Amino acid sequence: MAGTKRWGQPAALVMTMAVAMVLVACQGSLMSGSPEGVPVAVESIDGAPAPVQTALLGELATAASERKVELVGSSDDARYRVRGYISTVTEDGETKVSYVWDVFDAQKRRAKRLEGSRPVALASGSISTLDKGTLAKLAQSSMDEIAEFLSASKSIKTAEVADEIAPVAVQ
Repeated sequence: MAGTKRWGQPAALVMTMAVAMVLVACQGSLMSGSPEGVPVAVESIDGAPAPVQTALLGELATAASERKVELVGSSDDARYRVRGYISTVTEDGETKVSYVWDVFDAQKRRAKRLEGSRPVALASGSISTLDKGTLAKLAQSSMDEIAEFLSASKSIKTAEVADEIAPVAVQ
């Protein structure tokens, strides 16, 4: 019994320090604001013809890489799944492309809706005539918002995990 008591305090202290170091390491990597390590799958983009969808997916992949967002295939495991909707509307001679990105968590609950619009120059007002430059700008602004959401959600997840770790009592 005396041997157990003698090693109990140092063991508890070592365990407490190890847990603290893990928490500091996790928090340090999250404070950088990077969404790295949060896999995201783009499941669909509705409202555009296939060539525009394909081009937009390519631009989203480029924008994601620049922002350190980890895009995975739609059949892969992902913490979040994104469904997009784009459309164009012309009012008073001005054409705008509008977008909505619904971000769903692993339990298929909508975690965030991102939306916006931007003026575009389209000869016919048709979404099928969106050019690469317009799609790149749309992808960049969309991925900025997605990356911001992922960074914030990653911090929240860590706080939840930290709350679940049982405190270690030092005797």
